[in-house]
Amino acid sequence: METATFGAGCFWGVEAAFRRVKGITATSVGYMGGHFPNPSYLDVCARITGHAEVVQLQYDPDIISYEKLLEIFWNIHDPTSYNRQGADRGEQYRSVIFYHTPEQEQIARRSKHKLQMSGQYEKEIATQIQASSEYYLAEAYHQQYYEKQGISNSR
Repeated sequence: METATFGAGCFWGVEAAFRRVKGITATSVGYMGGHFPNPSYLDVCARITGHAEVVQLQYDPDIISYEKLLEIFWNIHDPTSYNRQGADRGEQYRSVIFYHTPEQEQIARRSKHKLQMSGQYEKEIATQIQASSEYYLAEAYHQQYYEKQGISNSR
């Protein structure tokens, strides 16, 4: 299994979208990319930690490629929004790819460049590409939130 980590706005819907994908064996939501140890949801929402809300995936590369995961990532959010997705605003909602290997970094940078050059978006792609850092698991009530609430994900 390999690991992929993406931030694309509120982690509830992002996790729900990826949980339906064949080849993804596990998902969790949490916080990455900040400077504050062991942040809570309230800390992250207070914008004092620098963390992004992220979904971390375990996936089988024999079933689904990292390139395909990136395609899904690009399609489930607006990568041109800076620190915002829909009504959610703040650095915790930024569009970000946290790579775990040099290969993932190369693939992510090529994918972003290809999307920018495609003309699909008039605005600049705002998605950050950063090395993965300490991952802090979000509180239990955030995990598989849509499923727990009986919410169908329409993304």
